[in-house]
Amino acid sequence: MKERPAGFEGHIGEFTSESMPHWPQKPRADKGAPNVIVMLVDDLGFSDLGPYGSEIETPNIDRLADTGWTFTNYRTAPMCSPSRASLMTGLNPHRAGFGFVAHADPGYPGFTCEIPDNAPTLAESLRAAGYATFMVGKWHLTLDSRLHDAANKSSWPLQRGFDSYFGPMDGFTSLHHPHRLIRDNSVIDRKEFPAGYFLTDELTEEALNMITRLRSNDADKPFFLYYAHTAVHGPIQAKDVDIAKFEGKYAAGWTVLREKRFTRQRELGIIPDDARLPGPEFNESDQIPAWESLSADDRALFARHMEVYAASVSEVDQSVGRLIDRLEENGDADNTIVLIASDNGGSAEGGPRGTRSYFAQFGGLDRLPDDWVTDVPRAPERIGTARAFSQYPTGWARVSNTPYRSFKSTTYEGGVHSPLIVSWPDAPEHLRPGLRDQFVFVSDLAPTILELTGVEPLSTRHGTVAESMDGQSRAEAFTDETQGGRSSQYFECVGRRGMIEENLKLVSPTPPLRSQGAAGGKWELYDLSTDPTETEDLAADNPSDVSRMSKDWHAQAWKNNVFPLDDDGSLLTTRPQTENSLTHRVVLRPYETALERFRSSKLTVLRSFHIDVRVETTSETSGVVVAHGDQGGGYLLRLAAGRPMISYNAYGKMCCAEGKRLAPGVHQLRLEFAETEYLRWTLSLTESRTELARVDEVPMLFGMAPFTGISVGYDYGSPVDWDLYEEYGAHWFEHGRLHSVTYVPGAVSPHNPTRIAELTAPLKNLAD
Repeated sequence: MKERPAGFEGHIGEFTSESMPHWPQKPRADKGAPNVIVMLVDDLGFSDLGPYGSEIETPNIDRLADTGWTFTNYRTAPMCSPSRASLMTGLNPHRAGFGFVAHADPGYPGFTCEIPDNAPTLAESLRAAGYATFMVGKWHLTLDSRLHDAANKSSWPLQRGFDSYFGPMDGFTSLHHPHRLIRDNSVIDRKEFPAGYFLTDELTEEALNMITRLRSNDADKPFFLYYAHTAVHGPIQAKDVDIAKFEGKYAAGWTVLREKRFTRQRELGIIPDDARLPGPEFNESDQIPAWESLSADDRALFARHMEVYAASVSEVDQSVGRLIDRLEENGDADNTIVLIASDNGGSAEGGPRGTRSYFAQFGGLDRLPDDWVTDVPRAPERIGTARAFSQYPTGWARVSNTPYRSFKSTTYEGGVHSPLIVSWPDAPEHLRPGLRDQFVFVSDLAPTILELTGVEPLSTRHGTVAESMDGQSRAEAFTDETQGGRSSQYFECVGRRGMIEENLKLVSPTPPLRSQGAAGGKWELYDLSTDPTETEDLAADNPSDVSRMSKDWHAQAWKNNVFPLDDDGSLLTTRPQTENSLTHRVVLRPYETALERFRSSKLTVLRSFHIDVRVETTSETSGVVVAHGDQGGGYLLRLAAGRPMISYNAYGKMCCAEGKRLAPGVHQLRLEFAETEYLRWTLSLTESRTELARVDEVPMLFGMAPFTGISVGYDYGSPVDWDLYEEYGAHWFEHGRLHSVTYVPGAVSPHNPTRIAELTAPLKNLAD
């Protein structure tokens, strides 16, 4: 007699009449298990929402805060990917593999920029317990080298616990013309966007559809929705109708608005009455000019930047309203836990004057040419529209982070102190809503959600024992205003360090030298119980506390994979040898989906290269041959009734050239990008070594530009040349035959800091 198959508890005879069936138990959530929505807003400052003192009206979020919990002492990692990894896993950021954003791969455990295989995500634990799991928006937990269509997708959302996903995957995008959208595991084959398209609206619509499809099929199954907004990260954009609501509201300037927010925060009890607003002496690097010192034109320009930012925040609130409305329609609203937070503090990457040329400031190089333009002038009214990739000035970032000092990527409170609102109308009676000032860290969110939902974290993943979470459930804080908070946490971001122990906070704003040791260098000490805004450095008077806490930081750094600190600049410039395959010659065919951003960049960025085009023309042949980039910077080659034309967008400044009409027939064209002087290209279009058109000495596109990938036979998404877009849309190639476009990478620029390391390179200088 054959043994009964493993797991089968019935009986198998030779005939059904003598057999007994058995159905194994399928995972099903407990009856009445709450739904969970986690909404993470990108680069949102502590004071940008109504419950935290903002003048920006956020009625839907206010409604959640009024009946829920508003946490005033919530901290996160100083940058986005580390926060997201910690949120998803309950691990400290470096133990989750994210000591930096997912644009580095230096070969160390704390910087793999992929969640460890033995670290179950919040989505995986909830799905194993019978939840439906959905995600829309920014993922940013996959290495940029693994975002392309042929990449290993083990770190993509569906492979990390989500049933459905829709969003851009990457760290940011244009809200008017996203550079790339993914549904589940595949790129969406969308060549053009309709007039009036806006990504925040589509993300919300996708989230609503996921919930509606679930309820159409199962009225009771609980769901987990992770809505990771791409707003309000740069390039900061918004819809015209929303920008118009804020016209004139920021004319008084950043100093006045900051003081008003500070006053409201005191009234709301968000900050202690004795908290001090850091003065001008805490403007790091003198990044914020006095408003009254600005010209009238500058004040109007800078106010427009903030009007757009406020509109973007308002659009986030609108998305909350649409979600709550749908939950009420479905009868889900009362038994849904809604958590709203930011991934880090407001960002100062716009600089003192802000920028309308976002990518011109994202080069990743220590030095730029003296004549490099980081803000190509354009009419202020274009800020926020599809025609400008902009970022607000540092003065407004300081307003966003009121009352705290400094910004995203620092370990001061302005970089890590963020809003956290939780709502659950049907919460058990012992959970009492209100203000909470307990210290909560981002790694605490996953275990807290699991306890509130009654779900045990997975103990294994793919047969391997799971990593223990570093965070702890703070569910007790929902009951008791005085209990359930944490007492300590380390911080680190690009060598900047921090350590909180009880009321004391140790901060090192600059990385230590190797000679000083990893626990050495300059430290500042603050007593957060009397000085929550870090205005009075106590380090000189308390050397024993500094010594003890710096040693504690050092021990935590070893425990959490923080090392190595980058003392020689190699940590973020070293890449693995496996990426060499992305720099080989590539043949592209017309009308396919655009080549992924990072995949495209490896062919062009910080190097010379040429593009070979085989095309058959007539006297009427027109349209784009190849395009790469967008309104943030890019280039395209097109034909106009057989005449070749080049458009080059130098971070917002257009440079164009045209050649003589080609004779009908087959042509082999070459568009060459030759590096000339410091970070410049000369473009030359030739046929059989005869020059047809030329663009001299234009700034190289590098860093994150060109952002939109290469498209052949049309200009995908945000257009390189706006005038062409207005006349022709995607400007499809027609009345001819475009056989192929071949990219041939050439010599690497001497200014390229990237170093490709062999995977088996021996350890050197270990004894130094």
